[in-house]
Amino acid sequence: MPDKFVKRWGEGYNQTPLATKIKEAVRPQGPLKPRLDFAIRRIESQVQKLDKANDRFSDRDKSIFKRIVDAYSKHDMSRANVFASELAEIRKMEKMIMHARLALEQIVLRLRTVSELGDIVTTLAPAVGVLRNIQTGMANIFPEAEKEFGQIGNMLSGIIVDAGQTTGLNLDFEASNEDAQKILAEAATVAEQKIKEKFPELPAGIPSMAEQTPTEIG
Repeated sequence: MPDKFVKRWGEGYNQTPLATKIKEAVRPQGPLKPRLDFAIRRIESQVQKLDKANDRFSDRDKSIFKRIVDAYSKHDMSRANVFASELAEIRKMEKMIMHARLALEQIVLRLRTVSELGDIVTTLAPAVGVLRNIQTGMANIFPEAEKEFGQIGNMLSGIIVDAGQTTGLNLDFEASNEDAQKILAEAATVAEQKIKEKFPELPAGIPSMAEQTPTEIG
């Protein structure tokens, strides 16, 4: 690994004066590894927020499901269908959150690999693509999360640019996009399965989530 890259990756960062570290936090420049570690922490923070949001939706899901069963047992199909429509929307949200969370977990795993291997450009580019996609999907659910994902994406893009200038590596945009789509597709498949395992089916005759038009991330 070139000496120049080693220096940019993080050599001597622990000896950096506190005032300099504060300046770097405000104006992200300098060694790449601490900047990448900071991005990882921000992503993990968003994962925790998604977990809390998912818990809230799950509680709401259970409550509405009970109302559906109650209405169905009383042969009040009109009320049961109203609740079923509301439940379908909630489960769409839960699926989107789960999809985003699974994709973010994959990003974190990849970014931690970068910390070990220094393979920045080819690993971070798909991660940025995934973040952009999640950012769009979260717009109507968590506007504050949308902004945070945008900032993290910009941070990773800056690291990619600096790494490219330092190493001379060129970014293969087509390959990066394909990799990002693969991550999202795998997360969507797992999210779909987890939703089926997590939630009970509606009584016969009640419109199910599968009969609703799905709203995917992006």
